[in-house]
Amino acid sequence: MAEHDRLHPLRPLLKNWVWEHGRIGTRYLDCVDGEIKFDEGKKSHFAAEKYIYVPLDKDAQDDVTAEGPAIQDAGLARFLRAAQLGTPEDAGSVGEVQRAVQDCVELGLFSAYQREAREALARYAQEAMFDDEIRAAVVVDIRRIYTGMREQLALYDFSVLYGLPTPLLISETPFIDWRVRVSPGLPFVSLPLGPYCLLVGAVSGRKSRIGPVVWKAASAMGPLKDHNRLIAEQARLWLVSTTDDQLVAPQSRLPVVIASKQEDTKS
Repeated sequence: MAEHDRLHPLRPLLKNWVWEHGRIGTRYLDCVDGEIKFDEGKKSHFAAEKYIYVPLDKDAQDDVTAEGPAIQDAGLARFLRAAQLGTPEDAGSVGEVQRAVQDCVELGLFSAYQREAREALARYAQEAMFDDEIRAAVVVDIRRIYTGMREQLALYDFSVLYGLPTPLLISETPFIDWRVRVSPGLPFVSLPLGPYCLLVGAVSGRKSRIGPVVWKAASAMGPLKDHNRLIAEQARLWLVSTTDDQLVAPQSRLPVVIASKQEDTKS
């Protein structure tokens, strides 16, 4: 597969933001140049950053040839479509839905540690180290933070909120840990599955790794009402919405836009 055709790990989720407004594509804010753009087609070409994969299984051996976690594409696609349409009966069997949620969590964590992995890679590249030593050091850093988190999430209870009244945003880092992102912290983690559906995980008292997935029609975001603000704040590369209007406020806060306005004022 050509490099420019490489599928982005979050593309299964991004498909739910592909809309037909006279033409088929995705509306997004380019956080690098500050422009609101339209990406033609269904392939999410704007999401082109390279990913660094670190296996988070406690005893997993690092495999430099692996490009990401093993995802069951067909089951995940069915689950995501059912979540967006609000038709849980079409999501698959209980086991298939549990696996799809597990895959969503894997993708959420995969995206969550990319910035730290890239920063660690750049940092160790300044040292007198061989490539394999640099890779090993990056793996250790990421596992130190995220292996324990992954083990915690395996015991969470997950719910799919669908039919939300306000469209959700998604960025290159869509996983939100509400325990640390807001003050006081909330006992939740979340991942947007589509503009009108959200996966929410909450602490459970279970000791087993298998728990039922609950589907809830939601007319409000409740304690997660700041979702879009948090997604916009942690976006560094791109931010996707269903309309341009949702991107105007985040656009105005980008450093590149602020700098441009200051230059205009000086001139």
